[in-house]
Amino acid sequence: MDDFRELLDDCVHCGFCLPTCPTYELWGEEMDSPRGRIHLMLQHQEGAPLSDSMVEHFDRCLGCMACVTACPSGVQYDRLIEVTRAQVEEEKPRRRTDRLLREAIFAVFPYPKRLRALRWPLRAYQASKINMSPLLSRISPTLAAMERLAPPRADHVRLPALVPAKGERRAVVGMLTGCVQREFFPGVNAATARVLAMEGCDVVIPKGQGCCGALSLHSGRSAEAKAFAKQTIDTFADVETVVVNAAGCGSAMKDYADVLADEPEWAERAKAFTAKTRDLAEYLAELGPRATRHPLEITVAYHDACHLAHAQGIRAQPRALLNGIPGLEIREIADPEICCGSAGVYNLLQPEAAAELGDRKARNVSAAGADLLVAANPGCSLQIATALRRRGEEIAVAHTAEVLDASIRGIGKDLLSPRR
Repeated sequence: MDDFRELLDDCVHCGFCLPTCPTYELWGEEMDSPRGRIHLMLQHQEGAPLSDSMVEHFDRCLGCMACVTACPSGVQYDRLIEVTRAQVEEEKPRRRTDRLLREAIFAVFPYPKRLRALRWPLRAYQASKINMSPLLSRISPTLAAMERLAPPRADHVRLPALVPAKGERRAVVGMLTGCVQREFFPGVNAATARVLAMEGCDVVIPKGQGCCGALSLHSGRSAEAKAFAKQTIDTFADVETVVVNAAGCGSAMKDYADVLADEPEWAERAKAFTAKTRDLAEYLAELGPRATRHPLEITVAYHDACHLAHAQGIRAQPRALLNGIPGLEIREIADPEICCGSAGVYNLLQPEAAAELGDRKARNVSAAGADLLVAANPGCSLQIATALRRRGEEIAVAHTAEVLDASIRGIGKDLLSPRR
């Protein structure tokens, strides 16, 4: 673990990370800041056993990477927290209820077919208008959070294995359909495929694809993350570019070189895969527009998903794509660097802290006074929409791909219907 110790030593404890850390902003506790957690990591590295208190502070971290953006010393906190969480899972037995809860989450969310099986009981529950929140809150905060965050009802969309380019072909790309995105936001994937095709791309959508491993990687389940990474690399072996429309997935896939660095038979393949992975906005900005944009007379509040802005450094490209639509106006959200509280499964495992952050983000979105909230991650969309409903407010929510699709096809009016 010499490399890990070197990464720890990069931190000079300057404190530039403090005002960008969501949990430090919430509680003002040093051990709930990046430099405080690095201090705990150093203690463990020097032989201190993982205590319940240490694990609690590590669990409270959202992994939002705002500190990575803010750090003047280039501390790779993303690597530090991923390694530390893997150590926690290996070394520190969790309480039975916590362990069962985590196993239940990871037995369902990374598997699209299992998520799909939830759609019908979810549809029936939402249609019944029964409010189970008070009862679930007494049983388990996590179950209550699941009920509040239950995604909108959506009909299954079956995409073909190939969506051919419209007009002269400019490129061939593979498209990740994801897990939550595929089953609960299928319209985002359909819009992504249409936009890529209208911009001159043959879009290859492998039928055998599964989870990319993002949730597992960000939760310390390293063996599981490696297995998903290998499967994804194999699935997209025959395409030169892989386009991703979910920020958390793209961030994880761009980390495959690090995830599989210690496996010689996979290391080079993982490095090559990382190099060919592109976020949708990143790729479209590189490709340049060809399809005609029709006017959309709407105001948009653009939300910077943490794993897009902080982990991948992609901020300008989505805004440039939106600004390329005639009539559309972007209104910035205050404190964009502070996470909304979604953070993978954080809003399920740490529901109280997540709700506080969601409420803060909702206030800022509301203050922007926009017609439409645009976000590039399904978890963020659910989290912010849920927090807005707690305020008694509704806002239409869309992905960047859906806004582009609506402009190119001239169907902007469909964007302004709230999804629930």
